[in-house]
Amino acid sequence: MIEDARVLREEFVPNDVVHRDGEVDALSAVLEPVVEGEPPESALLTGPSGAGKTTIAKFVVGRLRETALDVESIHVNCWQSYTRFKALYRILEGLGRTIDVHRQSTPHDELLDRLEAYDGPPVIVTLDEVDQLEDGHLIYDLYRLPAFAVVLITNDEEELLAGLDERVRSRLHTAQTIHFDRYDVEELTDIMADRVDHGLSADAVDFDQLRWIADAAAGDARVGLSILRSAARRADRDGADAVRDDHVDDAIPEARREVRSRALEALHKEQRNVFEILQESDGLPPREVYDRYVAAVEDPRTKRTVRSWLQKLEQYNLVEADGSGPTRTYRVIAEE
Repeated sequence: MIEDARVLREEFVPNDVVHRDGEVDALSAVLEPVVEGEPPESALLTGPSGAGKTTIAKFVVGRLRETALDVESIHVNCWQSYTRFKALYRILEGLGRTIDVHRQSTPHDELLDRLEAYDGPPVIVTLDEVDQLEDGHLIYDLYRLPAFAVVLITNDEEELLAGLDERVRSRLHTAQTIHFDRYDVEELTDIMADRVDHGLSADAVDFDQLRWIADAAAGDARVGLSILRSAARRADRDGADAVRDDHVDDAIPEARREVRSRALEALHKEQRNVFEILQESDGLPPREVYDRYVAAVEDPRTKRTVRSWLQKLEQYNLVEADGSGPTRTYRVIAEE
């Protein structure tokens, strides 16, 4: 039944995209000047998790590189590369310029000097989960380099701008903002039908099952693909010719657990500390989370950084927030 498992994975970038033509055209228009050898503009992609921002960024950049061979591209996941040093290192690594760079002793300025000395073809740098950067000055650094175009991806533009200083915010005002709405049931059904056509045998999943999956995913393509993948695996293990309703029914909670597990695995050590602090409580305000975090680690990050972690944990449905302002509290969402 499963003919190409890659197609069912979240990170797979299809040869064509469904229900995002406007967003593809907008991002293409921003980046296309690079084909003519002109400095491209920059873009800010915003919208909820699972709305296709990362996939569309990779799709457009990949298609552009097919048109213009002399274009480099680097995708930085700021959830993992959250410090200025780590992000700069990842960019230099993508350009093959990390020889003699020591992770512990090389100063930031030397990394930046290497980027400034870059004299190769134009580079498109995508900063995914950019709101997780501890130091927004990296955005300013990249904006100053004429060979670099920047694509920024964030769930919440307001939260991103609130954490940046005025100099960086003024730079961002020149970026083209492209907003991604959450998929509706019909759109998500079509997206999964396209994946089924390329990844599963004919008639493996019927239309009503796809709508059921799309409805359960609540507009999040990551969750929808995880349910579809889990249902297909169950049917394959049973030796069935097609996915049955009981496969879908069992796949829904399993897929949600899988998405949750992947989100937890993506946390670095200190983010995990914050999550575990909440796990051990019945709900805490951000101030108390920070106090307990400071007591638990040797080199604590800033309050702003920990606050951004809490917001990201909420966006990934690992924690929920109640109240607002001084009465706001965070608690871990119980696993299904």
